[in-house]
Amino acid sequence: MASATAKAKTFGKKVIGYPEERPALVSSVDYVRNLTHDPKRQASNYLKRLFPIFGWITRYNVGWAAGDLIAGLTVGIVVVPQSMSYAQIATLPPQYGLYSAFVGVMTYCLFATSKDVSIGPVAVMSLQVSQIIKYVNDHHPNEWSSPEIATALAFICGFIVLGIGLLRLGWIVELIPLPAVSGFMTGSAINIAVGQVPGLMGITGFECVAPHPYIPNINTSNSTRAATYHVVINTLKGLGRTQKDAAFGLVGLFFLYAIRITCDRLSRRYPRRARIFFFISVFRNAFVIVVLTLAAWLYTRHRKSAKGKYPIKILQTVPRGFKNVGSPSLPRSLLSALAPKFPVATIILLLEHIAISKSFGRINGYKIDPNQELIAIGVTNTVGSVFNAYPATGSFSRSALKSKSGVRTPLAGILSGIVVIVALYGLTPAFFWIPTAALSAVIIHAVADLVAKPSQVYAFWRVSPLEFVIWFAAVLTTIFSSIENGIYVSICTSAALLIVRLAHPRGHFLGRVRVHSEGTTADARDVFVPLRSNSVINPQVRVEPPPRGVLVYRFEDSFIYPNSSLLNSTLVDYVKGNTRRGKDVRLIPLGDRPWNDPGPRHGAQEEWERNEALPRLHAIVLDFSTISQIDTTAVQALVDTRVEVEKWVDGPVEFHFATILSPWIRRALVAGGFGLGRTASTLHRELAALDPYAAAAAPGPDVPNPTDVEAKAPPEVPVHQGSYGANAGAEAGVIQADTPFFHLDLPSAVAAAESGLTQLSREHSTSSRGDEGKDVKHRID
Repeated sequence: MASATAKAKTFGKKVIGYPEERPALVSSVDYVRNLTHDPKRQASNYLKRLFPIFGWITRYNVGWAAGDLIAGLTVGIVVVPQSMSYAQIATLPPQYGLYSAFVGVMTYCLFATSKDVSIGPVAVMSLQVSQIIKYVNDHHPNEWSSPEIATALAFICGFIVLGIGLLRLGWIVELIPLPAVSGFMTGSAINIAVGQVPGLMGITGFECVAPHPYIPNINTSNSTRAATYHVVINTLKGLGRTQKDAAFGLVGLFFLYAIRITCDRLSRRYPRRARIFFFISVFRNAFVIVVLTLAAWLYTRHRKSAKGKYPIKILQTVPRGFKNVGSPSLPRSLLSALAPKFPVATIILLLEHIAISKSFGRINGYKIDPNQELIAIGVTNTVGSVFNAYPATGSFSRSALKSKSGVRTPLAGILSGIVVIVALYGLTPAFFWIPTAALSAVIIHAVADLVAKPSQVYAFWRVSPLEFVIWFAAVLTTIFSSIENGIYVSICTSAALLIVRLAHPRGHFLGRVRVHSEGTTADARDVFVPLRSNSVINPQVRVEPPPRGVLVYRFEDSFIYPNSSLLNSTLVDYVKGNTRRGKDVRLIPLGDRPWNDPGPRHGAQEEWERNEALPRLHAIVLDFSTISQIDTTAVQALVDTRVEVEKWVDGPVEFHFATILSPWIRRALVAGGFGLGRTASTLHRELAALDPYAAAAAPGPDVPNPTDVEAKAPPEVPVHQGSYGANAGAEAGVIQADTPFFHLDLPSAVAAAESGLTQLSREHSTSSRGDEGKDVKHRID
């Protein structure tokens, strides 16, 4: 960027000037140009990314079709009983689960960037839908039916997620870590499984001991939607009221696990037939439902009471086809009633789906686009509201099943959708006799896989004990309160941990270690490691501190406003504790000393002798190799650091910077006066003053002329920064010469600081011999 004209602002009679920015810097125009480079092509690519199917459908072949056929039919057979089961959790008629399953698997293939994910009703979302339905009905009784509430929720949440995807804001999901997701999923799975036990056992007159403590005006009597511990207590109390449904539920649950365990063992014993045993295990849900439905038909068909009741609970009439299809009802009053629940429902849609898609992409070697996945979820739920579907997202169990079945493309979802249509139009008479206890068994069996295994929890503890605390807090909150509170607790604790880590990053004062390749000393090199011993560095290795008067510090995070004051405090405190104070404050009367820095007591000889034994600070070397971002607050903190250490030393201090590869970091540091060889006395302390009068009153140069500043700047000691390319023979510098205190790497930065220290020692020695008793003017290299 061309040299800028010196600017000046007048506050009263005092003029504050800003010296010219001579070094060539990246400009804001360059930034805008990079954003808008070839806008037509970017718009075209954006539209193409909206429909990933066009990127692979033209290459579709018979080999892919075979894998998609098997996976699609397999998932379709599983999704039918699961969808009706999950609709039962959502307190909706079973056909609404089938509607959601049909729209999910059919729509997703058009927008998917994951071949494995299967969208449809899921347990956690179904439980949250039931809580929302109860919340709305208790606050607005008999105004809207449960399907109307669920469909409106699907439309609004889908629209919100669609907007997030279209605006390319999918990175928001990355702010929630894996332990938080695992924690509320584990707590939700326990909540769901416990809530299905009364249905599995056919316990009648189920009541909770107290209203739900966190949802006002909701009577949880005769409901399994209370806090988990309430459900456990009342289930134990109600065991004496167990009905004949338990014969169907317990038998179904037993055979679900028996078939699974048997097939797993046979697969390990006969690995050549593992695929056969896999598909036998896959069909266990359908097999158990068919057998129990047949048994229920044989037992109940002639035992209907005079009141129209059967001896066990069965689904009874399931409407054939899409009887309830139509535009969603979205009155303003309903949207207002649902508004408090939109955030938690949207978060569940986002988290569960992105976690699943990223997991299977990582396992199967492909990369998903989070923004496009959010668009897929948004379109699915928005379109699903036309079919009166309730909110749907990615399913862990069905996605794993789809992946293991050998799916090749997202087109397998079309076949799963066909299976759902066949069930809706051809199997509804058989659905009449499905025992609800069997559906409870299917739910318990499915959600048990969502509970984190002990090995996974132990991994959280080993990697990061604080993240284990987040996981544990999410589980406990979900069990003793609700899924909604569990989600909020996991998000809030994760955000708190993120802020703490941003505000308190690691940093180290560094020393030097000479490293040789094994068996030779010819290619020895210097590496810089923390001065303080830790478990990473071999304790037998001696770390050599930098030369007296030179500090080397590495900040291990982006240098931004939450942590900028930490770097300032760390450097200033270290300088005051380990380097010599330049001015003998003993000679200053107590009344003239600063109120916040009184110094040693008047005449304290021992304290001053200890100070004289410390080295005089000459240079601070900052390793910026781990810093990717910097902002105004951070640069201001660095300016404050320079002012404070130069005041302590009572003279100039060099600030060297190593490994600045970002032009924006370089631009920011130059704006703060760093890299150019200037002292704090020639620069201003306020980069962007909040109070102009305070800035005008701050000490600084009076009406500095930019040309004079440049003329008075001390001469520069050239530092070799290496060479490259065609100019190697001419030793062209890698770092521009107009910023001599910016260095390519840490060794060259330390070498420059040492060179300046050596030159300073020579000047001091010469001046002492030729001009004793006079102050020595130190030069900045």
